[in-house]
Amino acid sequence: MSTPGRLESHLRHRRDNGQKLLVPYITGGMDDSWLVTLDALAEAGADAIEVGIPFSDPMIDGAVIQQSSLRALERGTTPESLLGELARHELSVPVVAMTYYNLIFRAGLDRVAGMMAEAGVTGVIIPDLPLEEFEAWETAASGAGLATILLVAPSTPDQRLAAICERSRGFVYAVGRMGVTGEQQELAASAQEVAGRITAVCDTPVCVGIGVSNPAQAVAVCEVADGVIVGSALVRRLLEGAGPEGAADFVGSLRSALDGTN
Repeated sequence: MSTPGRLESHLRHRRDNGQKLLVPYITGGMDDSWLVTLDALAEAGADAIEVGIPFSDPMIDGAVIQQSSLRALERGTTPESLLGELARHELSVPVVAMTYYNLIFRAGLDRVAGMMAEAGVTGVIIPDLPLEEFEAWETAASGAGLATILLVAPSTPDQRLAAICERSRGFVYAVGRMGVTGEQQELAASAQEVAGRITAVCDTPVCVGIGVSNPAQAVAVCEVADGVIVGSALVRRLLEGAGPEGAADFVGSLRSALDGTN
C-alpha cells in the first residue's frame, strides 16, 4: 500500500490524537469574501476545508449549493481563476477541491492536477467519476501529489465498498443518505450504517457528508465515523449574508459539539 500523502497524514494524526474531524464545505468564488471565509473556518476549528469548483450542472448538489454555484459563475468565477486565487492565498489547513469530471476532462487531466497542486490543493473529490474509469485520473493526481477521495453510498455492495476503500486516499467519503446534498431535520439512519460498514474494513479516515446539518447530527455521526463534512447548512448561511464571522460561528458550534465543550 502506498505511503499516505499530506492530507491523509494530517487527518490520521488528528484522528489518532482523539480529534473528530470537521470538514466544512463552501463554494469557491461565491462572493468577494470567500477567501476570508476560508481563514475564518480554519480559525474556528476546521481540520480541512472542501472548496467546490462551481459548475453549471452539479449533479450531486441540491438547491442551496446549486444557487451558490450559480452566484459564483455569475461573478465570472472559473476553475482557473479560483485556483489562481487559492495559489496566492496561504491557508493554515488542507484544502480539498470538489469538482466534476467533465471540467477535468475538457481541460486536461495532467493540466488540472498540476494547477491544483500549484494552488496548494491536497485532495480532490470527483463524485461522477466511477471506479471503472478512475485509473487515468488516479495516475495524474498521484503524479501531482494529490489525494483522490472516493465516495461510498448506502447502496454500495460490500465487494465494491472494499475496492473503493482500497483506492481512496486522504479519507473515504461516506455518503450519509441517498439523494442530493441538502439540510435535513433528522439524520438518516443510513449515515451511521454506511460509516460502520466502511470502518469495519478500512483504516483510512472516514468522514460522512450529505445530510449532516447541525451539531447534534454531527455528534451522532461521529459515534461511528471519524468525522463529518457539512456543506449546505453552511452555504445557506453565507447565501443569507452571514459573512465570514457568521460562518465561523456556525463551524465553531460544530467544533465545540464534536469536542464536547459546548
